[in-house]
Amino acid sequence: MAPESSEHQYKVAACWTSGRTGIAKSVSSPNAIHFTAPKNFGGLEGRWTPEELLLAAISGCFTTTFRTIVSKAESDFTDLEVQAVATMRKVDSGYMFTEIVLRPVLKIADLEERERAMDLLNRAARLCLVTRTLDTPLRFEPEVEVTYEFASSESV
Repeated sequence: MAPESSEHQYKVAACWTSGRTGIAKSVSSPNAIHFTAPKNFGGLEGRWTPEELLLAAISGCFTTTFRTIVSKAESDFTDLEVQAVATMRKVDSGYMFTEIVLRPVLKIADLEERERAMDLLNRAARLCLVTRTLDTPLRFEPEVEVTYEFASSESV
């Protein structure tokens, strides 16, 4: 087995195709992403915007980071959904994201795993590469839901 490299490169190319749309391509994926500006800035409806793609990168990075942590911790959780919400404001230099809120909701089967689940969520928040790369303040609001608690061994 070859040693793991400490450096990795990723490459995406975007081009404006015509009118109000463009496409982004990656060498690692056969599918192009069609994008446009946000509708309130003259973009088309029904296409991804760069702002949404950034939020997809944030929530996707958190999800894959969490999955890696869980597999190494040999834990088993039932479901994870991660919502990323960004607030954009006009400032002196132009528009910018002034805050991003990351809201993972993790479902677990056993109430006794709640504290461990919260610890793993917090670890993923600290290790997510995409959020560590951004200057925008990040608010982290994790939630753990118990979907099924085992019945006690006492007879009813």
